[in-house]
Order: sequence, then C-alpha cells, then structure tokens
Amino acid sequence: MDAGYLGFSVAGLVVGFIVGMTGVGGGSLMTPILLWFGINPATAVGTDLLYAAITKGSGVWVHGKNKNIDWKITGWLALGSVPAAALTLWFLTTLHTDTQALNAVIKQGLAVVLVLTALAILFKSRLQAFASKHARDHYHLSDKTLNVLTVITGVVLGIMVSLTSIGAGALGTVALFLLYPYLATRRLVGTEIAHAVPLTLVAGLGHASMGNMDWTLLGYLLLGSLPGIYIGSHLTGRISDNVLRPCLACMLLLIGYKLAF
Repeated sequence: MDAGYLGFSVAGLVVGFIVGMTGVGGGSLMTPILLWFGINPATAVGTDLLYAAITKGSGVWVHGKNKNIDWKITGWLALGSVPAAALTLWFLTTLHTDTQALNAVIKQGLAVVLVLTALAILFKSRLQAFASKHARDHYHLSDKTLNVLTVITGVVLGIMVSLTSIGAGALGTVALFLLYPYLATRRLVGTEIAHAVPLTLVAGLGHASMGNMDWTLLGYLLLGSLPGIYIGSHLTGRISDNVLRPCLACMLLLIGYKLAF
C-alpha cells in the first residue's frame, strides 16, 4: 500500500468504528478529515458522497430484510431531495470556473451544517421527548400536509448533502422524529438510511461528473472503513451513549468553528 494513502485507510477505520458504535458521524467526520489531509474541498465532498452511498447501501439491505423501512416516507423525502440535489449541483457548476469561490461556498456550508449536526446529536434525547410529548398534535395534520412537510424536509436535506456531504444522518433522523413521532425508532433509522443512499449516490455521481472525485482515495477509505464499521457495531453499548454523543458533538462544534473562522 502506498504510504501516502495509508493515512486515509486509517481514517476510514476510525470513522467506520465511530459510525458502527454510534450510528452517526460518517460524513460529518470524514469530510473535515479529508480537508485536514489537504484534499480540495470539492473533491472531499464528492468522494465522501459516494463513500456514504456505498457504506450505507449494506444498511439498506439489512433494514429492508428486517422490515425497518417505511418506503412511502422514503419516497416523499426523495421527491424533494433528489431534485434539490440536482439544482444545487447545477449551482455549483456555475462556480466551477472559479475554484476559490466554489471552495469558499463549500467550506462555509460545511461549517453551518457541522454545527447543526452537533446540536442535533447533543440534544437528540430532548428532541425525541419533545416529539413524543406533542405527538397528539399530529392528529390535526392531514396526510397531505404531512406529505408536503416531508417533501420540504427532503429539499432542505438535498441542498445540505449536495453542498457539504453532511446532514442526511443526524439531521435527517431528527427531522423524521419530529414529523413522525409515532414511528418506531428502528423504522425511523432504517427509513433515513434508505433515503440517504439514493440522495448521496445522485449527488456523488453529480460531483464525479464535475471532476470532484478521487477514485483511488475512495478505495482506500472503504478499505479501512468496512472493517471499522464491523468492529464498531459489535462494540455498541460497551461505552455509554451519554459519553460518546457529547464527545462527538463537541468535536463537530470545534471543527465547524475552525472552518467558519
């Protein structure tokens, strides 16, 4: 293995391990790590998007087999997110001739989404409690209104994910908690993963068509992350969630601050 790429496999191993243990943190950690390694922001985002599509693909198979996916909700989310992703990519192509402007937009977008993701991770329990407490209010929402809100959520996620490669995980899950408080947690997580795969795949291929892709880098990241996810998933619960989540949230807040300033 090329010594220059060994660090990327180690990074993939670490991120995969964290994802396996907590279920979150993939894109929100991988993209900043790639920036730290000196990878161009646009290339980091494009590579991470396909990395997410591949790593989450196996999750869809497992959740689908266990009937943990609400395909109707997934469809409404995709109805908003996929067109939004296409429009965001079109916007990025208008900046493609100005590399400095493109990188500046991506870095500032990363900073904002990292902070939002950190807050979502930090206050996940409180948001779940809030959603459960006000679940009765959902009786007054018609199916049509709920579908529209789901599509709008998809639009927001599509923009964020295409611009930064971050947001489909923690933020997507929180949004579903608020919209569908009666849906079992395992189905919320499975639905979020099922939606994330086509979104990251479309956005990733779009970035690849713009030249924002390093296929060799992607291979080395997967080489490390797949065993990392396997090991981490078998250690889930060994370390308290009350310790892991605040640490992860603080790390993301720090990275977001560094990118913004």
